[in-house]
Amino acid sequence: MMAAVTGKSSGQMRLGPLLGEAGLECPKTWRQLPIGGVADDSRQVEPGWMFVALAGGNVDGHDFLLQAVARGAVALLVEDSRKIPAGLAKEIAVIQVADSRTSLAGLAAGFYGHPERELKIFGITGTNGKTTTSYLLEAIIRAAGGEPGVIGTVNYRFLGRERAGAFTTPEPLTLFGLMREMADGGVTHLLMEVSSHALALGRVAGLRFDLALFTNLSRDHLDFHGTMADYFAAKRSLFTDHLKKTGAALVMLAETEGGPEDWGALLVAELLATGRFSRGGLETKTRKSQPERIPLLTCGRQRGDLRVSQAGLSLAGINADLHLPDGSSLAIASPLVGDFNLENILVAVGGGWSAGIESGALATGVAAMRRVPGRLERVVVPEGSAGLVFVDYAHTPDALARVLLTLRRLGGGRLVVVFGCGGDRDRGKRPLMGAAAGRLADVVLITSDNPRSEEPPAIMAEIERGLSGPDGHSLLPRGRAESLLASGGRGYDLVVSRRQAIRLAVGYARPGDVVLLAGKGHEDYQLIKGQKFYFDDRREAALQMQVVR
Repeated sequence: MMAAVTGKSSGQMRLGPLLGEAGLECPKTWRQLPIGGVADDSRQVEPGWMFVALAGGNVDGHDFLLQAVARGAVALLVEDSRKIPAGLAKEIAVIQVADSRTSLAGLAAGFYGHPERELKIFGITGTNGKTTTSYLLEAIIRAAGGEPGVIGTVNYRFLGRERAGAFTTPEPLTLFGLMREMADGGVTHLLMEVSSHALALGRVAGLRFDLALFTNLSRDHLDFHGTMADYFAAKRSLFTDHLKKTGAALVMLAETEGGPEDWGALLVAELLATGRFSRGGLETKTRKSQPERIPLLTCGRQRGDLRVSQAGLSLAGINADLHLPDGSSLAIASPLVGDFNLENILVAVGGGWSAGIESGALATGVAAMRRVPGRLERVVVPEGSAGLVFVDYAHTPDALARVLLTLRRLGGGRLVVVFGCGGDRDRGKRPLMGAAAGRLADVVLITSDNPRSEEPPAIMAEIERGLSGPDGHSLLPRGRAESLLASGGRGYDLVVSRRQAIRLAVGYARPGDVVLLAGKGHEDYQLIKGQKFYFDDRREAALQMQVVR
């Protein structure tokens, strides 16, 4: 299998009790069989382990049952009985289930001794802002005297350790293994970015959160979900299917009430309709037979239980006064840039407030979070360099537009953007991103991102179509990149090499210009034709700045 995760606890479990953790029955013959580990990748199986066959989008674990047995598997958990080799069930334990992914979550939790019961777990979901919110909450919890652990897009980190992750939200064996390490090491709070893929694919099956946070929703991942309604439903399930009865919820509301992007208001309405939630947690038990409802708080720039009283934003950061749900105010100062980061601060402060963290720690934590890798991260430049250069992960139309608007409002010179779109992903967003760049930037260099199996020029051509306005005329004139940048003019060009596009944008920057390198953020690689090549936007920009110094 291509996606590899393995799990191993400090000891062994008998097959009967292990299956019982997932609500599964075990044949009497095999109940006392010792299991030394669990794997869902046949290449990771060791003698005495159980192999769980997962049916994936590209690879089916059932095709590797014999390889798992050859490596020493003594038990197999499968969905498709038709793929069990003849006679194999007589030699080793074979357990058939309806959904091996859901069963795997129960097995992982039991095998690792239920570490989720020893941690306060916060789940953050939404299209944009999850990573920055997790960094802010990490700093807030640390300021409050807690010990945070984080599982997210940039990395998995706790107790001074950092690990790269294949997924924003990992598969159950990796997830519960990390939680066991965290709990044993003294971590008190786990902050998880919970992706829509993870929710739809059951990676957090059986997991219950103490706090669920919703940042926003805009177009992304429709190659997987199909429709915005299905995308929204996946996000909603964090609140309806994975929140403890004793937990709490916080939802970010869009700036414009009732608009097409006000998914937060829709989420609030649908959660309240279930009868399990109460606005602000003000409702209490009316009868002993009725449990308390889950408190549901909202936040927003101008509306919500937590909102902004006044704010000052500049390229130096954010200063704001926040109105808290209890009517008090909180002054915050942050070196983060942009109104969207003010919204991320609202979500983080609201989450901390919901968890009972005092105002002093909320403000201290926000101030302490000075940089989020690849999120409007300013490239350190040599003294005397012209222009400002920022790197941002923005890879959706909404995220790109919001970053460009921020830089447009705060910058004084030309706004130059370099970006592309990922291959083998939602093609419908490509012209939308082109349109956003064409409306808001002075110079647009369309380039390669992670093309994967696609040809970069084909992806770039689809982005370019978005530069045609509704009247058929281009939002920006097409020109040669060097001429546009050198002359100080406005326009766009297609530059296949991302390295060349960055060198041109940075090399021709003038005093007062702002250059945005969008789409890859913290990533230090490009994915091309099944291969992974080292590439870091920040490094490329810094190298070019040294050349033109």
